[in-house]
Amino acid sequence: MTFARITVSPDQMGGVSCIRGLRIPVATVVGMVADRMNEDEILQAFPDLERDDIREALRYAAEAVRERALPLLTGT
Repeated sequence: MTFARITVSPDQMGGVSCIRGLRIPVATVVGMVADRMNEDEILQAFPDLERDDIREALRYAAEAVRERALPLLTGT
């Protein structure tokens, strides 16, 4: 799977995945969605973003967690 809107550069933002070379990390966008912000609210907070950026950030995050096992707490 390829991601045309996701960029990674060691010279920008410490090498974290960002949106289209902007200084907006994928994790920031995904966190905003997790905080129940809708697309319009996210676009208002980051006017340089486009709706397709948000959707691709979510697809990228889904693929990232699909590729590795994450430690989870078991029920107590």
